[in-house]
Amino acid sequence: MELNINGTPQQVDVEADTPLLWVLRDTLGMTGTKYGCGLAQCGACTVLVDGQPTRSCVTTVDTVVGTQITTIEAITEDSVGQKVVEAWVANQVPQCGYCQSGQVMAATALLKETPQPTDDDIAAAMVNLCRCGTYNAIAAAVREAAQA
Repeated sequence: MELNINGTPQQVDVEADTPLLWVLRDTLGMTGTKYGCGLAQCGACTVLVDGQPTRSCVTTVDTVVGTQITTIEAITEDSVGQKVVEAWVANQVPQCGYCQSGQVMAATALLKETPQPTDDDIAAAMVNLCRCGTYNAIAAAVREAAQA
C-alpha cells in the first residue's frame, strides 16, 4: 500500500492492521516517533494525520492510506513547526526528551488550529504525558511559539 509521509509517497508491504507506529519505525526506519504505552494514553507516538494529532500506536496503517502523515522528522519544514522547535530549544523544555517528539507534534497541531491559544486551550490540547514533569516549560514554549 502507499502512504504519503512527510510529502513523499512511500510503498509499504505490511498487513493492513499493522499499527502506523511500527510501519514508521520498523519498516521505514523513522525512529523519531516513539513507542510509549501502546494504548494511546501517553502521546509519545503522536504524529499528524491531515494536520490532526494522532496516536500512531493504535492507528492501523490501512486507515491512513490517502492521508497526509507528518512526523517529527519533517516538522521544521512547516513554519509553525519550526517556531515550536525554536521555542522548545529556547525554553530548554526537554529533560530526558523521550516524549518530546509527541509534545512538539501536539503543540504544532494546536498552533495551526488556534494561533493565539489561551492557557485553557493549551491545557486542553497538551495532554501528552511527560514523565519528567516539564509541563510548565511546555506551556511556556507553546506561548512563546504563538508570539513568534
